[in-house]
Amino acid sequence: MLMVKTKIGSSKIHGVGVFADEFIPKGTVIWKFTPGFDILSFPDLLQIYIYKYSWKSKKSKLYCFSSDNGKYFNHSKNSNTISEHRDGEEEVTTTAVKDIQIGEELTDNYSSFEADSDDKNVLEEIAKKYALVDELDPRLKKH
Repeated sequence: MLMVKTKIGSSKIHGVGVFADEFIPKGTVIWKFTPGFDILSFPDLLQIYIYKYSWKSKKSKLYCFSSDNGKYFNHSKNSNTISEHRDGEEEVTTTAVKDIQIGEELTDNYSSFEADSDDKNVLEEIAKKYALVDELDPRLKKH
């Protein structure tokens, strides 16, 4: 769940992005994991939606779904946030790695928290089933 005020808007990186709607000082927790559902229990069209806004966790191997504006974090190797596992937290916590100004796009390096590809990744199965392609999503680079 996002812990700071945000808005969505057009991204120079990729389609839609999430932008700070308040000043976010370095070290501020921006997003925290909230557990709760089984991806395989949903209809096909919802699976596609979930695929687009989910990832498989390196820590728990659970599928994490972002249902708030957090789903619009775009990938950047030079991100202004970091998602990492902390003691006492069930999943990743996203934190500002620098001061983020109002209107600045929030970015994250997906490889810091997504599990490496394996043959048991439901999200990759959904991508193959529906021929989903996204040039900027590291999960889909090999398709």
